[in-house]
Amino acid sequence: MNNHFLTEIEIKQFKCFDYFKAEGFKRVNLIGGKNNVGKTAFMEAIYIHTNAKTVNAMLTAVAAIKFDRESLNSLYGFYNSTEQQKLLDATKSYAVSSNLGNTEYDVVEMDAQKTYHVKINEKLLPIPARDLIIAPENIANVRIIDNFGWSNGGINWAYEAIQKHDQESALNHWVHEFDNNIDSFKVIGNVPRCKANGEYRDIVEFGDGLRHYISIICGLYACENGYLFIDEIDNGIHYTQLDRLWRLIFELSEKTNCQIFAVTHSKEMLESFARVAKKLNEQDISYTTLVKNKQAEIVAVTRDYEMLLDSIEQEREVRGW
Repeated sequence: MNNHFLTEIEIKQFKCFDYFKAEGFKRVNLIGGKNNVGKTAFMEAIYIHTNAKTVNAMLTAVAAIKFDRESLNSLYGFYNSTEQQKLLDATKSYAVSSNLGNTEYDVVEMDAQKTYHVKINEKLLPIPARDLIIAPENIANVRIIDNFGWSNGGINWAYEAIQKHDQESALNHWVHEFDNNIDSFKVIGNVPRCKANGEYRDIVEFGDGLRHYISIICGLYACENGYLFIDEIDNGIHYTQLDRLWRLIFELSEKTNCQIFAVTHSKEMLESFARVAKKLNEQDISYTTLVKNKQAEIVAVTRDYEMLLDSIEQEREVRGW
């Protein structure tokens, strides 16, 4: 296990979490559970935590998750102090500890004064609202892909990593495997395009699944030695492509030393995850299920490689798959 990987986390306060603890994370981590149980919020909490290299980077991440939920550009409005505060006010309180460190964020209102408290490890910085100016700062190798894949700008940015690694031919091969009508992929005039029937066409003409697929592959290279978060990883991906997607994720995440956290509510996605891991003997994986106990508290059940394979085999025997 690389020492920059997150292996355990304790969320003391964030959105639907009042107290939550999970451990046993590996290089590739799949997060499951019923709708509205907190899967995306859990991933966002880790995203903020892994961005907490500087105060600006942490505040940028706190603000960005609000925009990501609304499918907007995460830098829009950042240069306006009023808009910055609106974004930050969407998250009132946040406190996370892990093997990587401790991070906290609070919006404190007292005596008609508002202050933003940011704490990274032992350093606490109170910022009066009147003085708040965020210089947008993104940690280059810590990124979220939403359930529809990146916008054109996001793909263009990540495609540069494909070019720097001289992997254009490999990407074309993987895209052709996904859809054998497509011969190649390029960014032409800042627009991601795919070549089919001898003509380059805008990626929007090929459906959300292809955009998501290309975003994930490019993201694995762009987030080298970092973290990639993928919301609703199965969205738009046909079940016949799931094994191919997991093979790429397992192989490329090892190659680029990138830790993956992906969210799903699909049984087919989980089965594919386990099936490909077994075929490749990829043991650096975990599957975490979020559930609510009798007290309506969110708790985590994390399975490693062997536990996951055993549980799926037992369910097959019970259900007669």
